Amino acid sequence: QVQLVESGGGVVQPGGSLRLSCTTAGCTAKDYATGWVSQAPGKEREAVSCIDSADLSTNYADSVRGRFTISRDTVKNTVYLQMNNLQPEDPGVYYCATSHGSACIMLRPSGMDYWGKGTLVTVSS
Repeated sequence: QVQLVESGGGVVQPGGSLRLSCTTAGCTAKDYATGWVSQAPGKEREAVSCIDSADLSTNYADSVRGRFTISRDTVKNTVYLQMNNLQPEDPGVYYCATSHGSACIMLRPSGMDYWGKGTLVTVSS
């Protein structure tokens, strides 16, 4: 079973920043398109960002484009999400998720193959 472990969540003020990390076991980051999916309490999961395994192209949800940046380190088998200028609508559990097909880069959470357990992001004054 592929395992993905997220870290880096925490509590920040509005306008603050966090950097999330996703480390993998049983696979390497370069084997999959890898992205981040958020889930706020009582709401459906929403794909936030993804980075392609082949050409490292990226995609972002409209709500985070210009504020969040996704990157990957294939040597460390790690994918990062740099989150800047965090806003009240951003808090939730952030999951690292992967796919071999187009689901991740197309920001379609239902088509992703493997999931981490999530890391909590809280924005509070």
